[in-house]
Amino acid sequence: MNERPSERVTNGSVGGSTGVTRRRLLAGGAAVAVAGLSGCLGTRDGAVPAPEVTSDRIDDGWRRFDESESTVFEQSYGPVTVTALEHTTVYEYASVAEALSESFDASGSPVIFFATRSDIRPAIDSLPVGIGRDRLMAEVETAAVDAFRSQLSASGIEDAEIVDEGTSTVRSGHTATTWQLEGEFVFDGAVPLPDGSTTSLNETVEIESRLGVWHDGTDVLVAGGAYPAEPITETIDEALPSLIDAETLLDELADEETREALATDPATFDEEISALLISVE
Repeated sequence: MNERPSERVTNGSVGGSTGVTRRRLLAGGAAVAVAGLSGCLGTRDGAVPAPEVTSDRIDDGWRRFDESESTVFEQSYGPVTVTALEHTTVYEYASVAEALSESFDASGSPVIFFATRSDIRPAIDSLPVGIGRDRLMAEVETAAVDAFRSQLSASGIEDAEIVDEGTSTVRSGHTATTWQLEGEFVFDGAVPLPDGSTTSLNETVEIESRLGVWHDGTDVLVAGGAYPAEPITETIDEALPSLIDAETLLDELADEETREALATDPATFDEEISALLISVE
């Protein structure tokens, strides 16, 4: 986490294996909206390129654990058949995911980042006049938020709701519509206690997340991520019996890297995800 973002995503005044479909970002009716934004500069042949995360931060602690390429939409508009193709990559913060799995036998990943590139074929200039760009822009943004909720759910994050909306200039110079959401991650695991017994952990971790959608002149790019609103160690501490605290437990169960991962300040993850989001091309 050594690169500082040249520009953070900020809230506005208004308030990620080929063929894997559960990670698909844009599906069904969402693709109609994407059609209004993609392919404005012409039609690409062949596979849709993976979205590129240009920030060096993606190589420092993040692990790609899912990727999909799929046809998400095909519909005729008069004589023209429009096809929407997408390529999505999904990353998790490896040390947090491993800490939860190895130390507490817990599933899910509360710190994730994903990026999607969507390509519409043929170009928008070939579509009938009746499809308005402004209306479709609003539709694709709504669809992106709904799909982001599904993406979060696949990682164990539920009940994500919008708490703020704004805009940000991404590194490529384009303007993204951005949202901040809040949701919940159920931390469900078990830990051994000093007396030889085991106690169950079933606590709700508050989650904050960011999402951005923009058109780069050729494709629609969508990127977002999520992270705990407080250090996970605080949640563990609240769930443990009074005879032991999280610090003492983790000293016995985990190595230094694991302890540091679980104690990470939310501001660090917010900075990380904000920098990754604006770097997608």
